[in-house]
Amino acid sequence: MPLKSLFFSIVLVYLAPLASWTQGIVPTMDFNNYFVSFQDGFFRPVEIQPIVNYKAGDEIVAYIDTRGNLKIYDGKQRIDVTTLNVDYQVSDHLMAYRIANGLRMWDAGKFTVLTNFGRDFIVKDSLIVYEDTRYQSLNVYWNQKMESLVTITNGLSMNAKVGENLVVYKDNSNTYFVYWVGQKFEVGTYNEEVLDFQLGTDVMCFKDPYTQSFFVFDKGNFVELESFPIKKYKAGRGFVVYEDMNGNLWHYQNGQKTALSNFSTDHWDVKDDICVWMENSYFFAYTNNERIQVATYQPQQYMLKNNVLVFRNIIGGTSALVDGVLHDITNFQNADFEIFGNKVLVKLPNLTSIVFANGRIYSN
Repeated sequence: MPLKSLFFSIVLVYLAPLASWTQGIVPTMDFNNYFVSFQDGFFRPVEIQPIVNYKAGDEIVAYIDTRGNLKIYDGKQRIDVTTLNVDYQVSDHLMAYRIANGLRMWDAGKFTVLTNFGRDFIVKDSLIVYEDTRYQSLNVYWNQKMESLVTITNGLSMNAKVGENLVVYKDNSNTYFVYWVGQKFEVGTYNEEVLDFQLGTDVMCFKDPYTQSFFVFDKGNFVELESFPIKKYKAGRGFVVYEDMNGNLWHYQNGQKTALSNFSTDHWDVKDDICVWMENSYFFAYTNNERIQVATYQPQQYMLKNNVLVFRNIIGGTSALVDGVLHDITNFQNADFEIFGNKVLVKLPNLTSIVFANGRIYSN
């Protein structure tokens, strides 16, 4: 792929989630059992009849209505998909569904046939990985194009690890590859060794089972980050976090290592743009290149997505760290919560909902 085209493809991948945050959807069931979505300061009805189930991302929601029909709502209109029994998956931007062996998908208002011989499939933010049993191939859909990754001669299986915009898979010679923005990069050949690939967005990391070195695939380049064994590692959006053998927690992004904690952490986690960890009974987050003390206790429950951390606070209510700023949302205890874009949805026990968006609290 020419360098200029590659650059614009990467820019579009980065801008897609930003566009979804400016509009986006926040689907939920209200106290009338209506299926609604919070948008632009209001809870808008999507269905006034009970629905069977739904799966949602930041931009779209797919659901089965009371008659068993599959539909999509993209924040603007309801779209009828099929009246047949389906298996479906949704990410922030894509939806794929299978009817018998027929695998179809929806992307930005356009339906596409992936294969009529489909089996397993995985849907992520900017790609879909699926099996084609006719050709015994593992395929990928990315940037409105379908491509075969590998043909398996010894039986087809979903032998791939899938991140938001990259895939790690191996061929018949046990050689691993990374597929990223339309390109394939060779990782190495390993036989019976078990490799733990951690995939995020634009980055992937793994520990070489032969040398014990820690490697990062960073936007097309392989970097040996540590030549000594490490304990644990995870990948986010453009960065990785890892814990060395001494219990130190490190952040790596754009060629720069940053020490997050010099204490042995009881727990740490990574998702999208944010990292959290426990240190001496304090709960910390690293976001926007800033280390933030979130709480003086370990939350019983929390969720990470995009640049948002939402957690159960010490009195059982719901608090959130949004773009580096801490907010108390509600004191109602033991409410369920979800994240859509940069908004927080809190489902209260009385069947009403609260949405925290742009520094304000909305309720229905």
